[in-house]
Amino acid sequence: MLRDIALAKSQGAQGIVSGALDGNGTIDGHNLRALVKEAKPLPVTFHRAFDFALNHAESLDQLIEAGVARVLTSGGANTALEGASRISALVRQARGRIRIVAGGGIRDNNVREVIALTGVDEVHARIGAIVGGVSLRHGAKIKLRKRLPDDESAWEKLDEGRMRDLVRQAV
Repeated sequence: MLRDIALAKSQGAQGIVSGALDGNGTIDGHNLRALVKEAKPLPVTFHRAFDFALNHAESLDQLIEAGVARVLTSGGANTALEGASRISALVRQARGRIRIVAGGGIRDNNVREVIALTGVDEVHARIGAIVGGVSLRHGAKIKLRKRLPDDESAWEKLDEGRMRDLVRQAV
């Protein structure tokens, strides 16, 4: 991961997203501090591995101590809406020392509710639409990916209209 961070920095990355948990469900402080040090001066966001941590309050303090700028979380639930109460508690605990970013199931129809329930001022959303492509006759029984239509020539692209709606709802 250190080499990946160095490469990302050399290519002009504006920030790093990473995470480090040990086998016991706790933040791997040693490795995380090394990642943050390598990333400097870029901000580091701790990804949703945070949701698998056994003690979110303790883990948040460890992220702050390590110099992490943001943590992406659904509050340990499947979606940010389901974990809204825990996300809200994390926002209060953070007291501006780290940004809490709600993520997981954020859509244009619920972003306002997630923001209201959690107090976050940043959200992470993935809003896409399946787009069909040209069918390939040869190798038609080969599947290269999951969770998309059976049409292997289809791909996912950003649904710009829905993303604009999400942003309008969030502000």
